[in-house]
Amino acid sequence: MKLKRFWILAIFLAGILFNAGLPAYATSSDEAQIKALEAHLVAGFRALDIKSIMECYVLDDSLFAYDANPPRQFVGPEAYKKDWEGFLTTFPGPVTVEMSDLKVTNDAKLGFGHSIIHFVGTNKDGKKVDLTLRVTDGYRKIKGKWLIVEEHSSVPVDFDTGKADFTSKP
Repeated sequence: MKLKRFWILAIFLAGILFNAGLPAYATSSDEAQIKALEAHLVAGFRALDIKSIMECYVLDDSLFAYDANPPRQFVGPEAYKKDWEGFLTTFPGPVTVEMSDLKVTNDAKLGFGHSIIHFVGTNKDGKKVDLTLRVTDGYRKIKGKWLIVEEHSSVPVDFDTGKADFTSKP
């Protein structure tokens, strides 16, 4: 009887060890969920709705972002929320936000995506702002839900002039 229990336990443990070494595989559902997350972020951006925007990010200090504007980095949700609020309050009226070229890769637990965001709005001073950003997002699946854990937004720089190219084209 003891030998039988030994073999049952040995087979059980071998199965656990074998499965632990297998990679996690993404499904088309994972990719669809990440794309829906990005669509939710863009909808919140269009609506100038900070609550909807922040629903897309992990809400702990593992959130890390490089934004196109200073300071160099934002760590944690409060810092990044303040950055978003500062940007959004600059535009009192309607804005246009379009995402294109979204490409997503993931392995069912972690992923990344890159896209182009085109933004047009009129600021408080009545000046039209038209900019194109390159955005790379890192995702993590937490309790069955994909969230952005790292973000990098940037614009190309013309090294001859030292100026940012806010309307870059491929």
